[in-house]
Amino acid sequence: MIGILRSTILALALFAVVGSVLAAEASGQAKLREITKRMDDHNRSLSTLRAKVTMVKRNAQLGNAETTVGTAIYAKRPGKDALVRIDWQRPDESLAVVDGRYYMYRPRTNMVLTGSIKDVGKAKPGDQPKGTSALAFMNMSRAQLDANYTVALENESATLSNGVQTFHLRLTPKTQASYKDAELWVDVNGMPVQTKINEHNNDSTTVLLSDLQKNVSLTTSNFKIDWPKGTKVQKS
Repeated sequence: MIGILRSTILALALFAVVGSVLAAEASGQAKLREITKRMDDHNRSLSTLRAKVTMVKRNAQLGNAETTVGTAIYAKRPGKDALVRIDWQRPDESLAVVDGRYYMYRPRTNMVLTGSIKDVGKAKPGDQPKGTSALAFMNMSRAQLDANYTVALENESATLSNGVQTFHLRLTPKTQASYKDAELWVDVNGMPVQTKINEHNNDSTTVLLSDLQKNVSLTTSNFKIDWPKGTKVQKS
């Protein structure tokens, strides 16, 4: 169950993080400044989002890949953390982030895993099962992100598997991290539509957003995961 947290947070990072990553690194680099402006403008105009999510986890040693698809919704809240929910198919799993807590429901095990994002973010990587520290992305400030990454423009015109044209960026942590680096693909409107985390052992996880529906009508109830009576709730 812990494993899905990291993979799902990759998609959450698309919503909650990427719009501010480039501010410091873009200084003095015209193309990155242009991309940053598009991302900032897009962030200001985006209030809600509904999208299809495709996640591909590649095992470098075995040479195979596992693909999972699902749907995601996102909503900004002035003065509060954004609301996010992702529902995966095969395996059937749901994760929501609401009011500083995450809730991950796995029907086939009749269990919900819940915890505070702040607590996860404060914990040291060695204090938790591998991957849960990825939730720290949701708590990082703009200054922390700018301080933590070196950003490079890999390709000014990269075409994704669904035909979308993007800017391809690479983020390298400035200090030791649980992964080697991250890659981002930003469309011409400034929307981050794909992210890839490259592990030290060369495994990778790629998350693609497609079929974007922006500024749609969503309510708080859309982010509440309903589980049946008798489901075990485990707090971490």
